[in-house]
Amino acid sequence: GIDLGMTLIDTAEMYGDGGAEKVVGDAIEGQRDRVFIVTKAYPHNASRTELPKACERSLRRLRIETIDLYLLHWREKTPPLEETVEAFVKLRSAGKIKRWGVSNFDVDDMEQLWSFRNGSNCATNQVLYNLENREIEFDLLPFLTSNIKPQPSERGERDRRQNREGSGERARAASEFQTSYIPVMAYSPLGHGRGLLENATLKKIARRHDRTTAQIALTWVLRQPHVIAIPKASDKRHIRDNARSTDIELTKEDLAEIDQAFPPPKSKQDLPTL
Repeated sequence: GIDLGMTLIDTAEMYGDGGAEKVVGDAIEGQRDRVFIVTKAYPHNASRTELPKACERSLRRLRIETIDLYLLHWREKTPPLEETVEAFVKLRSAGKIKRWGVSNFDVDDMEQLWSFRNGSNCATNQVLYNLENREIEFDLLPFLTSNIKPQPSERGERDRRQNREGSGERARAASEFQTSYIPVMAYSPLGHGRGLLENATLKKIARRHDRTTAQIALTWVLRQPHVIAIPKASDKRHIRDNARSTDIELTKEDLAEIDQAFPPPKSKQDLPTL
């Protein structure tokens, strides 16, 4: 996959009880500078005392010195989210990670995250997104990819001025907000199991383009601005298949047929997870 330009590798301490990270470590030996490593921590390991330990374990299994992107795998009531953010910031300052982010966060979670000092440093939100699971299109996807959020370098001074001068400062503080976005990492873009790939509409579109249903499903996810797809691949054939999804141009007819077969959400729905 690396030789085909697929250099983002996603894993987690949960996968295979750390075994997946060891496999990744073996695979990237001698070519660390060619890949971007993403791994994730359990929520119960996300406290100020446990996250540094979990990070060190992941670093040892991956056999690397720095994690490119370190995510909170999902959110639980404890530890407090603000504490996890503080732990991420310290790991970054220590050079253990380059960036941090979250996974399976809905709009309300992101709003709370952004309310914390350093919360706007969040680099991504990894969520379930595919043709069968389009729930994020109603509010989360536009919220993340076309929202106005405080820039990290400005957040502290803005908060200090608001505390000092009160709500009358809000209008001027608003000028310190810049248009920005958080890229979405779409996990399971090919669906769960074979159901999606056996869909009759996808088969028809695939025949039209002389491609596979997997390539059509992946192309559909990739056409969304600021969305990064992280498909699983169990063998070399799947890897080559995925790599060929980047040069397909879906037509208006294709997209209309897809929307008819997989209607976009018309109301707020619970965030799906796997």
